[in-house]
Amino acid sequence: MPAKNNEQTRREFEALAFEHMDQLYSTALRLTKNQLDAEDLLQDTYLRAFRFFNKFTPGTNFKAWIFKILTNTFINRYRKKQREPQKVEFDKVEFAYSDEEEKKEDPRNQEKVDYGIYNEIFDDKIKDALDRLSDEFRVVVILCDIHGFSYKEIADIIGTPIGTVMSRLSRGRKQLQKFLEEYAVREGYIKRREE
Repeated sequence: MPAKNNEQTRREFEALAFEHMDQLYSTALRLTKNQLDAEDLLQDTYLRAFRFFNKFTPGTNFKAWIFKILTNTFINRYRKKQREPQKVEFDKVEFAYSDEEEKKEDPRNQEKVDYGIYNEIFDDKIKDALDRLSDEFRVVVILCDIHGFSYKEIADIIGTPIGTVMSRLSRGRKQLQKFLEEYAVREGYIKRREE
């Protein structure tokens, strides 16, 4: 079989990868909770996926493969941040000490995050509850309940046994239920439990 040229490889990658861009971005946004970090994560994911595209087996689940890269990239970044001392940019310190009139005029004081699809799908209370989950639970809940991956696919993506996926999903859902119970009663989705 003749070797593929770079242009052919690029076109094949784009055909597969860009089909999942919206889902990858919304997942990156949910994981990072920040638009700029989500964009960086998505860019790193695509760069790594393209670099290792020769390792992808045609005919297998590309979506699961690229979500695994996204998830692993996120986990590796999170671990790296945990090991680094916390840094604060000078302009943020300067901004904190500026007077109220300057803050009103400063664009850094304006809402900058555009959550796009994420905002369209979820009410603020649901997003807040999802954001309160630890990373290990949030990743599994997002992959299963939002993107519809099977337990086996999630296990492959995050590199854990299926039992661990099921356990994290169960615990994550219970935490979400606890976080959202009062809200659900108030909105009339459920009735208050008799104790």
